[in-house]
Order: sequence, then C-alpha cells, then structure tokens
Amino acid sequence: MNPWPALPYEAWKDTYDTLHMWLQIAGKIRLARSPWVNHQWHVTLYVTARGLTTLPIPHGTRVFQIDFDFIDHRVGISTSDGAGRSLALEPQPVAAFYKNLMAAMDELGVPVRISKKPNEVAGAIAFDVDQTHRAYDAESAQRFWRALVQADRVFKVFRARFRGKCSPVHFFWGSADLAVSRFSGRTAPQHPGGIPNMPDRLVREAYSHECSSCGFWAGGERYPQPMFFSYAYPEPPGFREALPRYQAALSEYVLPYEEVRTASSPDDVLLDFLQSTYEAAANLARWDRGALEMQ
Repeated sequence: MNPWPALPYEAWKDTYDTLHMWLQIAGKIRLARSPWVNHQWHVTLYVTARGLTTLPIPHGTRVFQIDFDFIDHRVGISTSDGAGRSLALEPQPVAAFYKNLMAAMDELGVPVRISKKPNEVAGAIAFDVDQTHRAYDAESAQRFWRALVQADRVFKVFRARFRGKCSPVHFFWGSADLAVSRFSGRTAPQHPGGIPNMPDRLVREAYSHECSSCGFWAGGERYPQPMFFSYAYPEPPGFREALPRYQAALSEYVLPYEEVRTASSPDDVLLDFLQSTYEAAANLARWDRGALEMQ
C-alpha cells in the first residue's frame, strides 16, 4: 500500500468541512486555557501515531488533553488524575459534537468556555447551532490523517536543517493546514490583515517578523485539490519570478499533493520544493544563511 494516500478533494469535502469545525472546537479549547506563545503557537494541534492531539492543556493544577483517533474513530479527553471520556467520531452535526464534547469536559471537572464562532472561514456558523456540517466518512478522515503523517515526517527533516528561530511542525486549525515557519530574526512591516473571521491584531502578531513558511493544505474552494505550499512574508522583490509554480491568486508557490504522492521518491520531490522555495526567499531577502542554517 502506498503510504501516501489518494485524497481527492471533491470526494470528501463534506467530511473535511465538518472535521474542520470539530478540530476548531478542540483548538479553541486549547486557546482558552493555554499561556500565550509568540505567533500563536500555543493554539495548534500536533500529528500523532493515531491522529491529532492538543498536547497537555493546563486547568488549575491538573492538565487534560484532547486526542482525535482516526484509526478507531474516537475523540478522547484524558486528565492527569487518570480520568477520561471517549466519544465516537461519526456522522453528526457540529452542534451535537460541540454539546457532547463540552458535556464530557464538564463531567471531568475541566469546564472551558470558548468563542463559538469559527475562525478563518467565510460564512461562519456558530458551533452550537451548526446543523449544516454533519458528514463523517471514516475512510476519508483516515486518509487525511495518513497524508498528514507523511507531510509531518518530511517537514521535520526539513526543519532540522535550520538552527535559527523556527516554529514546530504544527497544525493550524483555523486554516486547517500543517505548517512550519523559519524566521530571519528581523521584524516585518505591518501585515494588512483582512482574513475572514480573524482579528487583524492577531494576524499582525503572527506575521510580526520576517518569515519563510511552508505547509500542507487539503484544498478548498480557491484551489480544490490537496497541495504543498511555500510563501514569504514580506515577499522580497523578484520572489514571484524566481521559480516555476508560483500561484498569484494564492500568493504562494504550490506543489500538488498528487504529484508528490505518485512520484518515485516522494520525500525527495517534496524536500526539493521546500528547500528551493526557502532559498529563493532567503537569498532575495538577504538572510544571514550562514548563521541560520545547520552546516
């Protein structure tokens, strides 16, 4: 079996849209209880051997953790005093998932209040009244996680080449992408903002420093297929013309996931894309690569 699964966007978009909202709920729980970390790295989720996790979240002197399991198709809440609850991942409205997850947390003594409005999506519906998103195809959800496993693994190889300030490889639930960002050490001009249902002050904090970022995204209306991407903020002059594959509509370089997964050496194809687009950004912006990169 190819470890890089097929992931045709149109075939599972309804499940993807629903799962995106469920992951936002878990992410917002982490956001509500975690100390602030620069660039909002305290809100992200992480790939595991079975799915995605919040990692431990503080609640007084206890911690709890939320884990999505895409093998057994459960979402579990576990606490540091040994208690836990498990809920089925199955077709259900976002409103029902929200109600059941919050009730389980109340039962465990770790109640959390969150903003019920999704972030970074147009036409956002509050979680507690969302009856629209209700699909869950288990096989498709597992394929998505398996694709994340492969992307996470290669991204970590790429990340290890850099010794400057660099993010973890983490999943941003707002935009539903797995990403890793490198920083030059210099501040950046103020970001214009304008992301749907995302306060401009948060966007500006996220992009407060010059960066080269890459990631994996499962697709959307603007680009209806899974892809790997790479961009720079701010874009140095000549960046768009430096290499093929720049998508002006997205303001980033794009490598279709299908091209990677069907290659004779997917790791090499992906690493070449990540390295070449980073080098274009770093060279054109005159980063101190000798000081920032592993020698």
